[in-house]
Amino acid sequence: MPASLLDFLTGGLVQPGWIALAVYLLVATQLTIFSVTLYLHRSIAHRGVDFHPLLAHFFRFWNWITTSMIPREWAAIHRKHHAKCETEEDPHSPVVKGIGNVFWHGVELYREARADRASIEQYGKGCPDDWIERKLYTPHATMGPTLLLFLSFVLFGFKGVAIWAIQMAWIPFWAAGVVNGLGHWWGYRNFETDDTATNLSPWGVWIGGEELHNNHHAFPSSAKFALRKWEFDIGWAAIRAAQALGLAKVLRVAPALDVRPNINVPDMDTMKALLAHRFQAMTDFKRGVLAPALQEEAAARGTRLRRLLPRKLRHGLADDGRWLKPEARAQMHAWVEESPRIRALVEARARLAQVLTARSHDAAERLHQLQAWCREAEASGIHALQAYAARLKGYSLQATRA
Repeated sequence: MPASLLDFLTGGLVQPGWIALAVYLLVATQLTIFSVTLYLHRSIAHRGVDFHPLLAHFFRFWNWITTSMIPREWAAIHRKHHAKCETEEDPHSPVVKGIGNVFWHGVELYREARADRASIEQYGKGCPDDWIERKLYTPHATMGPTLLLFLSFVLFGFKGVAIWAIQMAWIPFWAAGVVNGLGHWWGYRNFETDDTATNLSPWGVWIGGEELHNNHHAFPSSAKFALRKWEFDIGWAAIRAAQALGLAKVLRVAPALDVRPNINVPDMDTMKALLAHRFQAMTDFKRGVLAPALQEEAAARGTRLRRLLPRKLRHGLADDGRWLKPEARAQMHAWVEESPRIRALVEARARLAQVLTARSHDAAERLHQLQAWCREAEASGIHALQAYAARLKGYSLQATRA
């Protein structure tokens, strides 16, 4: 207990040392991250996992007291981000709004998105709407952090106020800034998704697994973000631990891809696997067809690949230069026109993408189009494209172990 008023002001009732405060801050901020990534993100927004009511309400309470974020608003804004990704309607796209704006002013962008009540109504369905949500958490959202400030001061004195300030900045910086900003600007990509999402690190530890952002955009409803053997998702580890205790039920994970040998003609199993793994198919095309073809083109011209075509333009070949600036896109298209072999591959990729993204509900027609594409690839005379088509025909889904 504090011996004097000065002791109370500096250390509160607990009088902790700096090491104890650091441990408290680490635990508290990670609980906040888990409350966001496990509950708001994977459970509420994407329905990838259900939590026991006791654990779910702990997450709700912790979000209320540490972030003041309202589940319905958070889920709606995030769902809209996926639905309108990298467009003018995306609440926080670095492509549209600029990386500096999203990284440093992510909170302001979140507030702007909250003000769009029509979007909150449209995308915020299926979120908690019980008595405590209607009477406390939603109408008195700012009361939570205010209560936390009071408790922090009582327990830790002015040191607690400093800790509280860091807690208040934690989600705005790491989620609104780093994930929403850097997660669409810098990093590596396992999948050629229809946006610019990247994985910031293969070890999703510091911010609950949200570092694996490209994986998440490839399979949004998956409760598990780590999709390669070398990747680790601490959020998934927490879900598995809760599952072992009977506190969580996994609803969805990314389906595993299998490749059957000796399939002569694509069938419905092929089509189902391709629709589930469209981004994997496009990634395989880039790495297994375009990349070696560019290497061969450079060798044929007696130059190095980086001199043949700048790296940014090489990446642009995988999506028709969708994310390039107009001048760079025109430069890429001009170069492609000068290389008949590369042009044939780019056109083949575009036709395959059209088959996989067609809005037709006629499964038989889509399968017919895929079969026609495979025949064209086999008749192309380009070995890498022929090998790719032969492998593609064997795609199928296998049962996934959670």
